[in-house]
Amino acid sequence: MGFIKEFKEFAMKGNVMDMAVGVIIGGAFGKIVTSLVNDVLMPVISLVTGGIDFTNLFVNLSDDTKYKTLAEAQEAGASLLAYGQFIQNIIDFVIVAFCIFLMIKGMNKLNRKKEEPEAPAAPAGPTQEELLAEIRDLLKQK
Repeated sequence: MGFIKEFKEFAMKGNVMDMAVGVIIGGAFGKIVTSLVNDVLMPVISLVTGGIDFTNLFVNLSDDTKYKTLAEAQEAGASLLAYGQFIQNIIDFVIVAFCIFLMIKGMNKLNRKKEEPEAPAAPAGPTQEELLAEIRDLLKQK
């Protein structure tokens, strides 16, 4: 029974729960970024590069047959070096990394504002001892 209790305490600690929430949000964030890449950025990049579809780039290693698409070559069972999908994954990674960088930068900026000390209070006047010493010195002068 001690093992189950210990596991429950571990699972309910704040760090584990925070990590679970992070994984779930990260999965959803990944879908958003993948959609951004596939549906928004890649068509623009394809337009700029003259209509190149990166996911369809490949080299046939098995023979000299010319296949029009990657799917056609895979269906024929040709030995392929499909480097286009690799390029696509690199672009996805760079965009995801940049988005995460911006998100963390924003969160750090918010945390810095919370941690900044409040403006120092107006300087306090002289202490009672200082005032008494000043009065004493004035009385000595007279």
